[in-house]
Amino acid sequence: MPSSSPRTVEEIFKDYSARRSAVIRALTYDVDEFYSLCDPEKENLCLYGHPDESWEVTLPAEEVPPELPEPALGINFARDGMNRKDWLSLIAVHSDSWLLSVAFYFGARLNRNERKRLFSLTNDLPTIFEVVTGRKPVKDKPSADSGSKSRNSAKRSIDGQIKSNNKLLDGSYVEDEDEHSETLCGSCGGNYSANEFWIGCDICERWYHGKCVKITPAKAEYIQQYKCPSCSTKKGK
Repeated sequence: MPSSSPRTVEEIFKDYSARRSAVIRALTYDVDEFYSLCDPEKENLCLYGHPDESWEVTLPAEEVPPELPEPALGINFARDGMNRKDWLSLIAVHSDSWLLSVAFYFGARLNRNERKRLFSLTNDLPTIFEVVTGRKPVKDKPSADSGSKSRNSAKRSIDGQIKSNNKLLDGSYVEDEDEHSETLCGSCGGNYSANEFWIGCDICERWYHGKCVKITPAKAEYIQQYKCPSCSTKKGK
């Protein structure tokens, strides 16, 4: 590790923030330029964010092992084979992983509490994926239409257990428990409880205990559209 590398939590976070800003700019404000540089006919290309807040699309480092963890390789190859938004979202996810790997590479000599503080600082910022896709971070205030039925809607009960319509289980939209006090499980008929996981059917809009339909919070994270058992057996659904 070079002697000029950031060493303290504050220095590492400053480096992280600068690289993050650079990548976000590439995937948002400079997206047309970025898109044109990712020519599928070229060799394996990577998106780099630098500490001076500049970004670069170039070949990976030749050193083995590299001086720093490397970003995703060959991002240009999938450009024309994917929907543009999906392609940018995929690069955003990989970039988030890369930024964390670089930060904790620099933080290899930090102690336990310092590593925890570093993660807390990085976690307070929206991820690149959230910025690129327009998803709101957890700390955002609930929107006016937070009660509407939509793919990105989610409801979190008071004690932190999630009552969700879909795979987005990040608590971006918060509502009072009283609003759901009369909600009944479509399977067992039980009342809504703040300390239990619930999931809503995207077809009939009924709510269910996760345990009644055998869906856990972890499994729900990967469900883009949930159909309850009744709707799943109906033809044409």
